Amino acid sequence: MTGQLKQLRDKIDVIDSELLRLMSARAALAREIGQIKNGMAAYRPEREAQVLARLRELNPGPLANEHIVRLFTEIMSLCRSMEEPLTVAYLGPQGTFSEEAALKRFGGVVTTLACSSIDDVFRKVESGKAGYGVVPVENSTEGAVGRTLDLLLQTTLKVCGEVALPIHQLLLARHSDLTRIKKIYSHPQSFSQCHEWLNANLPHLKGAARINAASNADAARLAAEDEDAAAVAGKKAGEVFRLTVCAENIEDDPNNTTRFLVIGLQEVAPSGKDKTSLVMSVKNRPGAIHELLAPLADHGVSMSRLESRPSRAGLWEYVFFVDIEGHQQDTKIAKALQELREKAAFLKVLGSYPAG
Repeated sequence: MTGQLKQLRDKIDVIDSELLRLMSARAALAREIGQIKNGMAAYRPEREAQVLARLRELNPGPLANEHIVRLFTEIMSLCRSMEEPLTVAYLGPQGTFSEEAALKRFGGVVTTLACSSIDDVFRKVESGKAGYGVVPVENSTEGAVGRTLDLLLQTTLKVCGEVALPIHQLLLARHSDLTRIKKIYSHPQSFSQCHEWLNANLPHLKGAARINAASNADAARLAAEDEDAAAVAGKKAGEVFRLTVCAENIEDDPNNTTRFLVIGLQEVAPSGKDKTSLVMSVKNRPGAIHELLAPLADHGVSMSRLESRPSRAGLWEYVFFVDIEGHQQDTKIAKALQELREKAAFLKVLGSYPAG
């Protein structure tokens, strides 16, 4: 057995040496590409999406596709840093799901910038203090994030990508004795997502014992300062504040997912599997919404999301946020958008980007 183990380990050593050589060669090519680009954006969402799609198709196993994506996201993050250092703003503090989404999309070799609000994420990108921002836009349980939608309507920034992050909530404390817990901190949305579990497992902690925090990460911070407290938060927050996991996956819906958008200054080229987000308004008359959406159906454009939002501009009552499948440069979508511009009181294309 010892001889067989040595043979296998020797083979792994040979493979590791070859991987190191290939990784160094890839990094050298990335640095050369950065010199050729001469100031052009290092982050190319469409190119990275194409790379990951190709690797998923080529994957022979035994590694699962999700592991391949995670591995090569980190490789691309490292190689991208050889072209240009990248700063990504997110809704902080450290340990939030927004930070997790940012790292899932960009990998770990970036500078992350925690912001105090969604507004601040937009400001950091608009001012150039961050190259990109990651903001939550909707949750499968709680619905749309209104502030993000309002700011998308106002900003000159573009939507460059999306990240779908499964949200797994944990009960965290400085210890694992649930009988000692007298209060729980969390963000209101997380309380809502775990309402039934908390009622069933901690029925004595209701009302004033459930204390709203600015974020899940802040809830974890507060729990770390108080032996009688617990927090409902994510794994990352527990690691940051060194809390004990009392219970895992306490969300009521096991498919609970939050969708995040990547915002930046660049227009993204087609990747082959894209999504386009837009916002528009209609004149206040019967049948106006049906007329507005007709060009999408007429040109065979599939709509994956329609969200109404009260207008803040005072020029119309409601605006409608729409996601369609495909890129705005696609022929059928370009034709549909041209007709929409003729029918809509207002139309703004928020961006086309690789579908998450």
